[in-house]
Amino acid sequence: MAEYKFSHVTTQRYLPTPGKAPGWPFAEIGHWKMDVNGTADDWLRDLRDWRREHLVRIGYDDANYRRPELQWAQRNFVHAQMMVEDRFFFDTATGEYTVDRYLDDLEQRFGGLDSVLIWYVYPNIGIDDRNQTDLAGDLPGGLAGLKRAVDAFHSRGVRVFLPTKPWDHGTREHHESDWEAIAGIVAAVGADGINGDTYNGVPRAFFDACARRGNYVVLQPESTISCEEQLIWNVQSWGKKVPQDVVPVVAKFKWLEPRHMINIENRWSRDRNNDFQYCFFNGVGYNAWENVWGIWNGFTDRDAATLKRIATLFRGLAPLLVSPDWRPYAPTLQGGVFASAFPLDGRRLWTLVNRNEYAVDGEQLAVEHVEGTRYFDAWNGVEVQPRIDGPQAIFSASLEARGFGALLALAAGELADAALLARMAELARTPLQSLDKTWQPLTQRLVAIEPTPRAAVAPDGMVEIPAGDFDFVVGGVEVEGQTWAGLDVQYPWEDVPRRQHRRRMAMKRFFMDRTPVTNAQFQAFLQASNYQPADAHNFLRHWVNGAPPAGWANKPVTWVGLEDARAYAAWAGKRLPHEWEWQYAAQGGDGRAYPWGETWDAAAVPPPNTGRTLTPPADVDAHPRGASPFGVLDLVGNVWQWTDEYADAHTRAAVLRGGSSYQPQTSHWYFPQAYRLDQHGKYLLMAPCKDRSGMLGFRCAMDAA
Repeated sequence: MAEYKFSHVTTQRYLPTPGKAPGWPFAEIGHWKMDVNGTADDWLRDLRDWRREHLVRIGYDDANYRRPELQWAQRNFVHAQMMVEDRFFFDTATGEYTVDRYLDDLEQRFGGLDSVLIWYVYPNIGIDDRNQTDLAGDLPGGLAGLKRAVDAFHSRGVRVFLPTKPWDHGTREHHESDWEAIAGIVAAVGADGINGDTYNGVPRAFFDACARRGNYVVLQPESTISCEEQLIWNVQSWGKKVPQDVVPVVAKFKWLEPRHMINIENRWSRDRNNDFQYCFFNGVGYNAWENVWGIWNGFTDRDAATLKRIATLFRGLAPLLVSPDWRPYAPTLQGGVFASAFPLDGRRLWTLVNRNEYAVDGEQLAVEHVEGTRYFDAWNGVEVQPRIDGPQAIFSASLEARGFGALLALAAGELADAALLARMAELARTPLQSLDKTWQPLTQRLVAIEPTPRAAVAPDGMVEIPAGDFDFVVGGVEVEGQTWAGLDVQYPWEDVPRRQHRRRMAMKRFFMDRTPVTNAQFQAFLQASNYQPADAHNFLRHWVNGAPPAGWANKPVTWVGLEDARAYAAWAGKRLPHEWEWQYAAQGGDGRAYPWGETWDAAAVPPPNTGRTLTPPADVDAHPRGASPFGVLDLVGNVWQWTDEYADAHTRAAVLRGGSSYQPQTSHWYFPQAYRLDQHGKYLLMAPCKDRSGMLGFRCAMDAA
């Protein structure tokens, strides 16, 4: 008889599977020898003993799982992290949140959401000194606008999480603790929960700060809880890196507290079947994350249909999924098929996953039979008549390759949910294996830049950039995404977005501003044009009484959005440069790393600012040693500069060049610098109020005759 000791699993996400040989990290070798049915009872007996002892050791109190205000988390089966820059969520043209459009799309594709995390911070945070709470206030309409979006989600039955980050200590300092700051925002907008970015368990201080304001919130750590006591007030969590074992693993925190909701997160996965089977086996939820920092990793048709069927079944049978008598590894009759049993009062649910790469037909389960029990193939939405063999009912079903099944048993007097069964039957008409599982990135388009009137000679303040052959070589510096298709941008000559780019180009003669546009030049534009942005929040935020601060006339203008820069350029008879034009003007034809040469020269740029608040930029002509081969100044290390915009169905982003002097410390998650001429930054765009930055300016180009 096998013996199991579980004291060593306290720091692991998943419990070791029954029948696994000692020392095996995974069941990849010899899994066909593992007798799960023969060892599961012993495994479960010892695991129950471990659970009882472990809950005593952590002083477990289930009060928050019984608290009515938090019980919605136990039905939170489909969650999504949503970027505020997603074009389905916000319409730039109207300046309005479009929550219905966002949710309608998800309803159609994979059955919709139970909760959403509204994400407004990373990856843009750190381009200037605005901290995580500042960025909430810079959303369109401020916190009042965010509340309207939250209310719109609530009207559709979707709960809302807001993010908090322990690593944001390089930007402007809070005047209060993180928990008091986020609790204030939660109260102001009516959010339901807090997601702890990078937290292994969100500290209780957040829960208490919200409770003092009369708000009981669901805490949702990004990473699995590392200190089991936090299970008491973290009633939900994300789960990551589900093993690919043939024998599915058991979620430790679901086992410790069956009412604890886990949403599995595998943001870069392009085949989500393994994650879905883990969810189905454990009775937990999924994080349907597709817009990953502006990189689209959308569901395939097959994965979307799979999630829709799982979510429909789980929502209809939600109380069973938190049964205190949940039993993983319920005995099955077919090799490679695994089941969990969820009994509750007069109802019993078995969820089945076929881990084989081939379909499995025939008898699947032998369950205890009581006279008068009715049985339903819940996955296909039909009542069935199992074979009765003495005290057992034998359930037959056809499971697709890597597919799913569900048996629902109702005691005499229990009523079936006819609407749920009808919906499952409707969904089952399309076999999952018949649907396409091909993943594709979204196609991006370059937003056109209209040509200018052609000048014969360089206008005042501009430099002639002669025609010539040019090797345009550049790569994005995004923190995440590795080198996968869909990352960074897609130039017009490329078939998919990617991180690294190279093209031999024949450059035409054009003109480039010698320096970035200054505050004085922008002031002249405003006086001559009476320009007023439609969205004025943060517009020229550094100006005083409608004018540049004293001594700032010759510094690059900042706190101007892409729209503002384009308006200035059109007024001046110019345009923003394409990125390759900016790089050619900075690099010339020899591929140098910096405008002045191949090695870094600290005297060619302003000194770095590693403080928590912005300092004034340098004057645009203060560092002549930084000139390019063509005599263009202030290209690198003072303020970032707007160039091209790219858009796909879900995201808009601008390519920024040159980097800035601001280098916030304490975290590698801040917006990365790109000083080298073979690097660029990708800046997600939402609305001018949020896009404008104290470290972002621009310069103009003009076409030549």
